[in-house]
Amino acid sequence: MFYAGTARELEKQIEWCYKHDLGPGAIPRVDTAGPRKIVAIIVPHAGYQYSGPVAAHAYKELADDGTFDTAVILGPNHTGYGHPVSVWAGAAWNTPMGEVEIDKTLAQKILGETIKADETAHIHEHSIEVQLPWLQHLYKTVRIVPIAMLAQDIRTARIVGKAISQADDNVIIIASTDFTHYEPYPVAMKKDSSVIEAIVALSEEELYRRCERVNCTMCGYGPVAAAIVAAKEIQAKRANLLSYATSADTTGDSSQVVGYASIVIKR
Repeated sequence: MFYAGTARELEKQIEWCYKHDLGPGAIPRVDTAGPRKIVAIIVPHAGYQYSGPVAAHAYKELADDGTFDTAVILGPNHTGYGHPVSVWAGAAWNTPMGEVEIDKTLAQKILGETIKADETAHIHEHSIEVQLPWLQHLYKTVRIVPIAMLAQDIRTARIVGKAISQADDNVIIIASTDFTHYEPYPVAMKKDSSVIEAIVALSEEELYRRCERVNCTMCGYGPVAAAIVAAKEIQAKRANLLSYATSADTTGDSSQVVGYASIVIKR
């Protein structure tokens, strides 16, 4: 539903995203000697034909930054199934590009009173899954810790963020979210701009204030807040908006749009 169903077609689709007018313009190669300054990226999770060119900006930055040991991927729980904060700590995941190993040691380390091992929340959830082919395309072999957040209040986000910050140094955090859902283009632009300002300022408090103030329909504010908290605990100093677009930029329909952004957080 969200990406091509064969390895060959999926690779072509990802390359199309990189080369798209809204994308970074070229297919990146991983710089194995990269500086490893990136702590977290924030990326969309819609169908690749809609949000893929925006997501490509964050993954190009990641490729330029070097290699990591494990990707901790945070996504909203759209289905309502499972525990309020659910870590998949079991068997490998599978995409058309092959299997993705779970870092079971790190997954167990993150668990606690609020964060539970639970597979139910992940069964029909797409927000984490759609990030995997991007990682496989770049790195071939990757390890992940998937965390689905049904509870997205600020207290829970802080607990999750601090738990992640206790991980080993060479971890990348990926927060998966789309922004405004199904509102006119000018409304989406105004709301998303306000929320993105708070994210780039690395303020989880302001993110929640602005989401409430503008009545934003961003689906993954909890995962983004958790990423901000974790990044600050790991001494991140700055964040940058790499790309913003809406579904109108690919479909031409500006009456009911969804907003997409790529943001990078660095030491």
